[in-house]
Amino acid sequence: MTLANDVDFAVGVGAIRDLLERNGIEPSEVGRLHRIKDVRLYQGLAKIDLFDKEGKVVGQNLEVQDMASVVLHPKWEDGPEWPVVQPGPSFRLPTLTPKASEPREWKTAVVWPDIQIGYYYDKNENLVSTHDEGAISLALAITRSIKPDVVVLVGDNLDMPEMGKYRLSPAFKRTMQPAIDYATELMFKIRAIAPGADILWLAGNHEERMVNYVLDNAEAAFALRQGSRPDGWPVLSVPHLCRLDESAVTYLAGYPANDYWLNERLRVIHGNRVKSSGSTSHEYLRQEKTSVIYGHIHRREWNEQTFVKWDGPKTIMAASPGTLARVDGAVPSTKGGIDLHGRPLTMVENWQQGIAVVTYEDTDDHRFFYEQVPFHNGSALFRGKLYDA
Repeated sequence: MTLANDVDFAVGVGAIRDLLERNGIEPSEVGRLHRIKDVRLYQGLAKIDLFDKEGKVVGQNLEVQDMASVVLHPKWEDGPEWPVVQPGPSFRLPTLTPKASEPREWKTAVVWPDIQIGYYYDKNENLVSTHDEGAISLALAITRSIKPDVVVLVGDNLDMPEMGKYRLSPAFKRTMQPAIDYATELMFKIRAIAPGADILWLAGNHEERMVNYVLDNAEAAFALRQGSRPDGWPVLSVPHLCRLDESAVTYLAGYPANDYWLNERLRVIHGNRVKSSGSTSHEYLRQEKTSVIYGHIHRREWNEQTFVKWDGPKTIMAASPGTLARVDGAVPSTKGGIDLHGRPLTMVENWQQGIAVVTYEDTDDHRFFYEQVPFHNGSALFRGKLYDA
């Protein structure tokens, strides 16, 4: 658009500010929403009415006046300031030839809690992870040793701070792409060490950040798919960006309604309840009618409750394996702090790391046995074997 009006050159910048405001444009929007393409200063002739003592027009004079025009373009015409988020890198897995085997009475599942994959830039502009790569290496090693039938990722595998609703420091900007790339590679790594397993990724509240961000900021792009792929994932979605079809990982959307049942007595959810002092498990026991493994709280918890039914006593369990994120304040949270450069400060969170292993049967009595595998300072002791990150 082009704006033109008279400008007093002695006033300068203030006059241009007035010019913008008279045309309905907030000066604070210039630079953020609009780009100044051109400013022109020139002179023009204006007719000035002459009045007598009674206020009647008796003639006109020509007067030279200083003029200005400001040409603005909306900033979105220049495109994004950095590349839009792309799918993670593609990987080629070796050809797998499944071997026929007799059905096993007992099966094994590994449950990975919140990974919070993300990054921030340090003072040298190097990427620093908010997920704990040492803890992830422990989870991979233990998963490989178990040869599980099922791997369940309870959600919040991606942190996505840029798409959250909270104020974010510049150190976390432009980190979505490396996080997508890392998550994509990690899914292929899990597939490589558990080639015959069912791998489930439950969407948590952090994965929902992408859904909400698109709805709030680019509704027209919501649910858009690649051309001629009516059954494909939306382009701006976790399963598309992380190539989950290629790594054969099943994505369960719809937080907080999504869940996965290991058998008729045990289900896995991300969870949406947070209580202090280790009492989240008590809240689930109070409301649930069956046993549940949940995430979301980043703490290791395990409680059971036994009550009487007509056919005898029944015991249900509520347990959280912890987290695979850093526990030193690197993950953006309401309790965290940043320095004057916007980088997170070291602060011990009341979080604990670990995974869970479940041995279960999906016939007969649908029994299961839950094992908590705690991680301490980059080490884990599981079934008599010590693992080091």
